[in-house]
Amino acid sequence: MAKKYFGTDGIRGKVGEYPITADFLLKLGWAAGKVFAEDGDGFVLVGKDTRISGYMFESALEAGLSAAGVDTRMLGPMPTPGIAYLARTLRAKAGIVISASHNPYYDNGIKFFSVDGMKLPDDVEHHIEEYLDMPMTTVESSTLGKVKRIGDADGRYIEFCKSTIPTRLDFKGLKVVVDSAHGATYHIAPHVFAEIGAEVIAMGDEPDGLNINENCGATKPQYLAEKVLQCQADLGVALDGDGDRVIMVDHKGEVVDGDELIYIIAMSRQKSSALSGPVVGTLMSNLGMEHALKRENIELLRAKVGDRYVMELLTSEQGVLGGEGSGHIICLDRTTTGDGIVAALQVLAEMHISGKSLHELKSGMAKYPQVLVNVRTESKVNLDELEGVKTAVAAVEAKLGDRGRVLLRASGTEPLIRVMVEGEDQDQVTSSANELADEVKKAIVA
Repeated sequence: MAKKYFGTDGIRGKVGEYPITADFLLKLGWAAGKVFAEDGDGFVLVGKDTRISGYMFESALEAGLSAAGVDTRMLGPMPTPGIAYLARTLRAKAGIVISASHNPYYDNGIKFFSVDGMKLPDDVEHHIEEYLDMPMTTVESSTLGKVKRIGDADGRYIEFCKSTIPTRLDFKGLKVVVDSAHGATYHIAPHVFAEIGAEVIAMGDEPDGLNINENCGATKPQYLAEKVLQCQADLGVALDGDGDRVIMVDHKGEVVDGDELIYIIAMSRQKSSALSGPVVGTLMSNLGMEHALKRENIELLRAKVGDRYVMELLTSEQGVLGGEGSGHIICLDRTTTGDGIVAALQVLAEMHISGKSLHELKSGMAKYPQVLVNVRTESKVNLDELEGVKTAVAAVEAKLGDRGRVLLRASGTEPLIRVMVEGEDQDQVTSSANELADEVKKAIVA
């Protein structure tokens, strides 16, 4: 059954526009509280990123949870993976994240983690939606939920991050630029890398509620690249607003994306016999990663786009490593969700153990040119019914052979058909993508 409010990654939208409003968040807190209260006593963690609307929404959630008779523990600014970790280790009934991840400050959203640090199952989200459609009530005053703040949350999560690599590794002499995107890791990431011995140059660590993800972080790594070259650093680490994504930059100022980082971690795990199951990417993962892993007898499976689907496939296939080119990397042998800091630490550990630079480690994988063309549509289009498009796709696939691929898919968030072509030759890929986009446009008009 389709969900009314929850998407693939919680509930997200523009602040002030339904459902990202104070009154809806009040009701959501109450509805979630009613569901969590069914399992007995306990408390719910609430954390947020640094966008200005977080103050409003944490108060609304707190009030709703209290009305449902559920205690709340406030974390303040805390990365999404930090909230997942604390929900697990503090045995909370759930962890609630107030964040719109890599989006601008004027967006916000809500996502939930269960006591095991994983996203809530579909049936629990459905149950919350059932309460959202009921009238809101308040428990008797003596049973209202109480609120406390957890003062040592930052330190707990910092220690956890450091524990994901061997303590014998000392990074003294390594110069690292850390870009926290003026987001939830601003008071955590610089400390993590400094406490393992690296010299840290911090940027994106002065949030004002409005500058989250603005010309910084994992979505704009060119600014980190400039800083790495300017400071003659060994590498740079760029996180996004809620800390669940990472993009890195090598000492030459070259961007190292999520696919390349997954490749490096996979090679490291295989070398130490710690890689079990397949590596899981998505339909958009670069073909160069698939071929590089195949050379090492490592299987790549492709999930639908979205970390939720990567996690589902990892779990069903008993894998330990997966993620997306955007930098959302899941190391299930270290934690339960995508974690930018933890993923970066795995790469640093491999640099230390191998004695190789980040530039050298990524050189085993050659990224294939990938061209994406968006075709806007007026209404929903069933690609399977467009015979002319299917014929054109088959022709391009025959031309590319096993050294390229074609992907056409409807966007899940916009009225768009996404046409992606990937292959070894940039000119061939570009012309093929444009040809297919033209075929889609003709078919839609017809």
